[in-house]
Amino acid sequence: MAKHFTDANVHDVIASGKPVVIDFWATWCGPCVRMAPVVDELAAEYEDRVEIGKYNIEEESDLGTQYRIMSIPTILFFKNGEQVKDLRLAGSQTKAKLQENIEKLLAL
Repeated sequence: MAKHFTDANVHDVIASGKPVVIDFWATWCGPCVRMAPVVDELAAEYEDRVEIGKYNIEEESDLGTQYRIMSIPTILFFKNGEQVKDLRLAGSQTKAKLQENIEKLLAL
């Protein structure tokens, strides 16, 4: 299951240096809700290698503002404490596309 990222914990997770995938979402966002099971599946599949979690922009705001999240779902990828800008995804994504980007993240 995907982790629940908040303003209180997400900066520590990113700073850990581990690969991190953050799904920015909201309960009212249909595409976000449809992607939730895929994000949970990937979190289970990559559990030992990547921190995968969800950041609810209705409940939290600091990270969304920092990374200029203008539409959701948006998925950001981090490694060694830094955002990997080439891997940013916006809009509904397939499991295959998410896996492709996670594998690229791991290969960095």
